[in-house]
Amino acid sequence: MLQVLACGAVVFPGLFVAFRKILPCVFKHWSDADVVLVSERLVSSIHALMATTAGVIIVSSCRGNVIFDRHWLATSFVIWYGVPYMTYDIFAMYLSHFHRFRMKGHEEYKRHSLRTINSFVRKEFLLVLHHIALLTILLPVTLFFRKEQGDFFIGCLFLTELSTPFVSLGKILIQLSLQESWVHKVNGGMVLLTFFMCRIALFPYMYLVYGQHYGIPLYSVPFHLPLSTNLGNVCILAPQVYWFVLLCRKGYRLYKRSRGAAKED
Repeated sequence: MLQVLACGAVVFPGLFVAFRKILPCVFKHWSDADVVLVSERLVSSIHALMATTAGVIIVSSCRGNVIFDRHWLATSFVIWYGVPYMTYDIFAMYLSHFHRFRMKGHEEYKRHSLRTINSFVRKEFLLVLHHIALLTILLPVTLFFRKEQGDFFIGCLFLTELSTPFVSLGKILIQLSLQESWVHKVNGGMVLLTFFMCRIALFPYMYLVYGQHYGIPLYSVPFHLPLSTNLGNVCILAPQVYWFVLLCRKGYRLYKRSRGAAKED
């Protein structure tokens, strides 16, 4: 088990360190904050592509019986790469936060301390809570409380990562000063589309599929499921809706700014 767990525990920090070594050689004008941010985003995209691929394999293999069909990736991927990645990513996000604020000249960010950690948790509370919830709720449910059922729905949850590479690409394009390019605009549309489809619409879809399996209408599914399942889904869905609203607001501001610039021309 420790050898399996070590797969992700070595892969993701190893990639992060490798990117931190390579990027300054290519982009010599980048600050430490730029390098750490892009390194974190690149590793995040790699994990997202792995999770999405695993999700596609699981979902396509378990469509016959969405409750009882099994696929070994449903539990193995969580152990091999899910848990190590979520643990690593909290640390990587903290490093990105630390270097960003040190570059801005904040006195307390000259060295790591409990104060800088506390500041990170307060500023990124929702993201940190999201990661911890996945580690403390999704992991036990996936491994111990499913009674070897529902691999299809675990695969669906893996598909939520499809939007991550587009979100990361947006950050990287900004670092490359390409925020006004057509690539950034197209990528922004893909962010909104994939985020809505895979992080919001996915949940009603899972309820619909569950209802079809038992021959009950969609509106009756929540009453057919245990309260803990509904609450768990709400806890996962709620921050996704919040982040989607923020993305829509940001996209609207960029749209207004681009239209204003076009009128001036």
